[in-house]
Amino acid sequence: MTAYVERPPVAGLAGVVRTVWIQRTGDAPYVQRHLPTGGVEIHFPVGGRPQLLGPLTGPRIEVIPARTTIVGVRFRPGAAPPLPAGLDELADQHVGLAELGGRTVDRLVETVALAATPELGLVALQARLEQEFRRVGGLDPLVGEAVRVLMPWDPAGVDAVAAHLALSASQLRRRCLRAVGMSPKVLQRTLRFQGFLALAQSGAIATGRRGADGMASLAVDAGYADQAHLSRECLRLTGVTPRQLLGGDLDRCACGHDHSASYAPFLAARRRSLIRV
Repeated sequence: MTAYVERPPVAGLAGVVRTVWIQRTGDAPYVQRHLPTGGVEIHFPVGGRPQLLGPLTGPRIEVIPARTTIVGVRFRPGAAPPLPAGLDELADQHVGLAELGGRTVDRLVETVALAATPELGLVALQARLEQEFRRVGGLDPLVGEAVRVLMPWDPAGVDAVAAHLALSASQLRRRCLRAVGMSPKVLQRTLRFQGFLALAQSGAIATGRRGADGMASLAVDAGYADQAHLSRECLRLTGVTPRQLLGGDLDRCACGHDHSASYAPFLAARRRSLIRV
């Protein structure tokens, strides 16, 4: 068994961090299936080598050793901590933070290493991240707006998003590759799937469009043409079917962890979209 406690970030990081967590494995190794989220993650195993999980375009399987405790942070798309490399260079990579180098990385590693407990380490890490983001002066506002428009509840074509931002499609692609680590189209597909997971695991009630029920209706609500479209994308992004990923139930994932904090931003965006409609 593995214990996993996930929560929203502190208020000062709400615009850049999606969720923070502490994970503890039991007496046996734990097989972790990392899924594309559109953002990067940093993992601090207690007594181990801190890692950065770059933006994923497909699943990544990791075997976490037994009796391991990890302090983690998942960032929003385009909101990575200040790093010496562009995210296009880190896509689908799982690298040691020490390999990246830089003063920011050194400060983050030192902050967690000096903490007396993982819980205190998570508190100190968030405080350090707030300082680092204030120091660099914020994020690319155009990329932030692109991410907002590409969310699943108000589907728009990439060309329309570029026009909305007064950019050419090629300019938008270059900025997204550098700041997010993937093209706008791949990001849109990733966010759409994350939106479906948010609906499924929160027990959200489908709007009932097209008269579909259950997973089929949630698929349409998230922006898929139908359930078959969802199934193809799920296999591409996770390596398994929706039923396998969710353990046969629409209100939880097969791992049994509570991911409500992670999906809260998607649900909040959906509520705003429904109010406008």
